[in-house]
Amino acid sequence: MKILVIAPHPFYQSRGTPIAVDLLIRVLSERGDIVDVLTFHEGVDRFYGGCTIHRIQPFVRVKEIRPGLSGKKLYCDVHLFFQFISLVRKERYDLVHAVEESAFMALLVCRPISMPFIYDMDSSMTTQIVDKLPFLKPGRKLLEWMERLPMRYATAVVSVCDALAENAVRAGAKEVVVLKDISLLKLYGENGDSVRLRDKLALPRKIAMYIGNLESYQGIDLMLESFALLRSETDDVALVVIGGIDTDIHKYQAMSLQLDINGAVHFLGPRPVESLGHYMAQADILISPRIEGVNTPMKIYSYLDSGVPVLATDLPTHKQVMNDKIAMLAPP
Repeated sequence: MKILVIAPHPFYQSRGTPIAVDLLIRVLSERGDIVDVLTFHEGVDRFYGGCTIHRIQPFVRVKEIRPGLSGKKLYCDVHLFFQFISLVRKERYDLVHAVEESAFMALLVCRPISMPFIYDMDSSMTTQIVDKLPFLKPGRKLLEWMERLPMRYATAVVSVCDALAENAVRAGAKEVVVLKDISLLKLYGENGDSVRLRDKLALPRKIAMYIGNLESYQGIDLMLESFALLRSETDDVALVVIGGIDTDIHKYQAMSLQLDINGAVHFLGPRPVESLGHYMAQADILISPRIEGVNTPMKIYSYLDSGVPVLATDLPTHKQVMNDKIAMLAPP
């Protein structure tokens, strides 16, 4: 088959949805499909047989495009939409695989020409928008109605968790497939860093660790405030944070200073996926303090695969794959 994958985010980057798209095109390539990937200008090229990456060329090359709703992302989405139209005019695709908000683009472009498209639903866009812009809460019903449109007309909806699948069924999707994330530990191997954290950072005996981006919905404020309470009881624990862009790291370093825990919190920045298993193995506890959204964080599958104890918020985002028998779930 000739497939167009629309990835409305920087690609490739070592975080959630870009990793999932990387796994997708790897599998499509291995089974012999011809794959075009349309994505943002930012990111690192990946090379697979039969796969061609097409990048937008925005008038102004914005940088550090964050996950979720932002002015930069919307700006890039406009360029993505017009390049999508251009590609469809040149090529006849058997299928368009539209990730996240690009499903709306597929609805507008594919349906009039009877080109099948799949809606790859990694999150609830309405929830993201309302959480980011609370003043839009009165318009939630309208946003939910708009979000249901591509679900209803897609050939199939592929969701990453049961909660999103239930939304698609209620919206009247023709077919719904739950394609859950997987552990990345064995898939990507362990060929990255070999840093021994306790030696390099002179850490105490116990290490708590968070891995992921530092967006507000991840509950990083909650994690730091909770860690400050813990440090008031014992100094035999350090918090290691892996991931995040410089802007967010500086923000939370400042917060750590205000909470008087800056000496016990270590922000390491992004690390290669290949290194995650090495870092997890050094932790005594892995933390997922997410406070918003219903989709399960991709990191949870690797967390559980590592064998290290997991502490997470007692919310549907986690409870779809975890319970009190395999993790410690705490009210946020």
